[in-house]
Amino acid sequence: MILSVLGWIFWLIVFGSMFSSEPEVKDTSVLHMTLSGEIGERGSSSLNVSSFSMDKKIGLADILTGLEKAKDDKQVKGIYLELDNVQCGYATAMEIRSALKDFKKSGKFLVAYLNGEVITQKQYYISSVADEIYGFSTSAMEFVGLGGELMFLKNTFDKLGIEMQVIRGSNNDFKSAVEPYFRTNMSDSSRLQTQRYMASIWEDVRTQIAADRKISAAALNDIAENAKIQRVDDAVRLKLIDASKYRDEVEEIILKKSKLKDLKDIMSFEEYAAKGFKNKQLAFEMSTKANVAVIVGEGGITVNGDEMTSDKICKYFREVRNDDDIKVVVFRVNSPGGSALASDEIWREVSLTTKKKKVIVSMGDVAASGGYYVSSPASTIFAEPTTITGSIGVFGVIPYTGGFMENKLGLTFDRVQTNKHSVLSTNRKLTPEELALIQAEVDQIYLQFKKRVADGRGMTTEQVQRIARGRVWTGTDALKIGLVDKLGGLNDALAFAIKEAKVKDPKVRYYPKVKEDPFEEILEQLSQEDRESLKIKQQAVPKVIDDLTKRLMKLESYTGIQMRMPYEIDLH
Repeated sequence: MILSVLGWIFWLIVFGSMFSSEPEVKDTSVLHMTLSGEIGERGSSSLNVSSFSMDKKIGLADILTGLEKAKDDKQVKGIYLELDNVQCGYATAMEIRSALKDFKKSGKFLVAYLNGEVITQKQYYISSVADEIYGFSTSAMEFVGLGGELMFLKNTFDKLGIEMQVIRGSNNDFKSAVEPYFRTNMSDSSRLQTQRYMASIWEDVRTQIAADRKISAAALNDIAENAKIQRVDDAVRLKLIDASKYRDEVEEIILKKSKLKDLKDIMSFEEYAAKGFKNKQLAFEMSTKANVAVIVGEGGITVNGDEMTSDKICKYFREVRNDDDIKVVVFRVNSPGGSALASDEIWREVSLTTKKKKVIVSMGDVAASGGYYVSSPASTIFAEPTTITGSIGVFGVIPYTGGFMENKLGLTFDRVQTNKHSVLSTNRKLTPEELALIQAEVDQIYLQFKKRVADGRGMTTEQVQRIARGRVWTGTDALKIGLVDKLGGLNDALAFAIKEAKVKDPKVRYYPKVKEDPFEEILEQLSQEDRESLKIKQQAVPKVIDDLTKRLMKLESYTGIQMRMPYEIDLH
């Protein structure tokens, strides 16, 4: 009997969640926007069995949709912004900042509060668009310019007796993704391109902060150069932050501005945005009337798996190409590249689609190497000034593990074969003839890459060669050399696509499509106290070990010739 009642309750919740309404906003409400952790292209949630809770990640699409809706929502009077350990690239940070700036045009207030042990430079950059910025007095604060540290594995491989046999496309001297496997430091070409794109991004960041805080970009550079900010009080003194305050003082300011009487009337922006985005998309899934498609490709490019796979992306393009209701496609690319084969499969579907309807590419934090390859056939390419793109080049990596197996483990190998190339094994070195064969294949794919770009961008292969060689560019520089057409984010690309296709009443459908998860709804209805009581503490792995493990696992997954950008540097 009890089980029967529980079953009815379960299904009532499931059916109720399927027809859930827009998040309710009370009269004269304020949205509390907390940006924390990883921000991907799309929001996601997954069941954490150990803690019986949903692990949630807010997506850029959720944020942009939420801000656009809040701007026109008469019940929303302002946004209370907090940031904590935001993990995203500067292009994503710039898109969020631009959307917040657009929200302010409605005349509603935007107040930011910075607290926590350390306020990062990226957190401050996003918050610097606010009308008022407050910080916790004793919080440490970073404002020292951009930099990144690279890990080189050659000495480790030497100690293990492993040799990485690297084959790059001829004249791919900027294709430095493989340098950690055979060098102990950066090459001159790698240092040159990295220094250039860091300087370009830093210039954009300073220029935007300077405009909103009424401080010169030169003064900001001097502050960073001489490390004049160590904590919030220093930033207040230098006018980067308006005042140092405790949380309750900031909350009083919010209540006064909004004329609210109780903090309970402040609503979570994440709930407002994610629920609104999901309901909007589910409505489109239940009809066939969407006329604009946004296909999201995020992560390394592979044939199948969990990231940007040709299996999925090709399927989405075939679907929208054959859907007569869809008038234009926006292809959102946030990828450092990957498999040459998978990249070519996606390129083919993009090319076929452009023959039936316009495809507009919107580049995220990075759209380089294979990420640029799949973008090249598009009608128009958008990038943020801080997007990392280009890296037109190819490489292959074949490890030789025979020394490690014999010297460290005592294992030896012998072979029987009918022809001299019958056994290509990582336990023997490639012969000069075999290396030459692979080099020819890499060069052929590199030539094809340049031709794809030349055809897509209206250039000659000679013109492409001058800006190729595996070199990466920021969106700002890519615009100057003709690799992109316009600077702007996803909203800019969408607006342009709608105008180009002359869509009167735009209805946007995202791919992958949104799926309703009834279990998420059930867990959301548990109280926070209930969820906390179910959590099991997990021992964290030290970050340096975790990063190295992930890197080696990625290396193991590389198959075939690769189109990957140089190092993925986390800019601080």
